[in-house]
Amino acid sequence: MAGIAKPTEERAGHRRRGGFGVRVMAKKDIDELRGKVPCASVLEKAGWKVDLKESTRKAVKYRHGEGQIVIVIHDGRGWFDPMSDAKGDVFDLAVHLGAAGFAVALQQVADLVGFTPRQPAWKRPARTKPPAPLAHRWTARLKPRPGSPTWRYLAETRAIPDHLIQEAVDQDRLREGPHGSMWAAHTDESGAVVGWEERGSEWRGFATDGSKVLFRLGATHATRVCITEAAIDAMSRAAIEGLRHDTLYVSTGGGWSPATEAAIRAIAARPGTLLVAATDSNLQGDVFGDRLRAIAKDVGARYDRLRPSRDDWNEDLKEAVRATR
Repeated sequence: MAGIAKPTEERAGHRRRGGFGVRVMAKKDIDELRGKVPCASVLEKAGWKVDLKESTRKAVKYRHGEGQIVIVIHDGRGWFDPMSDAKGDVFDLAVHLGAAGFAVALQQVADLVGFTPRQPAWKRPARTKPPAPLAHRWTARLKPRPGSPTWRYLAETRAIPDHLIQEAVDQDRLREGPHGSMWAAHTDESGAVVGWEERGSEWRGFATDGSKVLFRLGATHATRVCITEAAIDAMSRAAIEGLRHDTLYVSTGGGWSPATEAAIRAIAARPGTLLVAATDSNLQGDVFGDRLRAIAKDVGARYDRLRPSRDDWNEDLKEAVRATR
């Protein structure tokens, strides 16, 4: 995502009332106001709620009504709408939510000086010291093994078959996270680990200082590429299909960064590629599906759309396992 938008000198000339008095605001005053009012204040005042299950410390997801989503980033100073290209700073957010122009947005933000939004009740305390280098943290963790906490989480809680967990381990895609959680590697084109999805019964996050590119499981140079929104869903779809030998199962980690799009484009551009949008069965999944369709059309790849019967592929897998039992 691009950096946070800043108002131009032209935007800085509007008058407004509120905490800074009635006067023409200089650019430095607008910068000060931006620093005092986080995006969370604007969202909470407008009735938006935190989706704690889908949030991380660095990307807090807010919802309002059916299909309305805003994700707050940059320690509360920036945001983006995963359903569109909308993004920016706190003033852009006020306009996005309905303020009629910058002058009105400036007034609304100024009125929120001193307003303290509720803090999400995170399951894990914040780190008190800088994390170790990314590669060191990954290699320092054990691989899951039968009976280990992470293996049990995947097999018992998520219904991933043992043989598929072993395949992911053999491809060096998984690590044991804290408290029985799972780390699922995101790799770049060279195969280097650049980040990892973190999932557990009580935790959802992404590697601190890591980059979202793609989690990849299966045949590296497959002609069929099945794209999901989470590593758990990629493994679940692979289990449902029997881990097809002609298919690469990938996950975007719920994000859509420039690095993710570039990686998908590079894969889709291979001759004879079929790009399969196996994203969630909701509005966000459809938006991601449309983006994948556009990429396929742009590079000349074939395209297909697969929808889970329930919200996501892991729910479908668990239901199939329950039915078998």
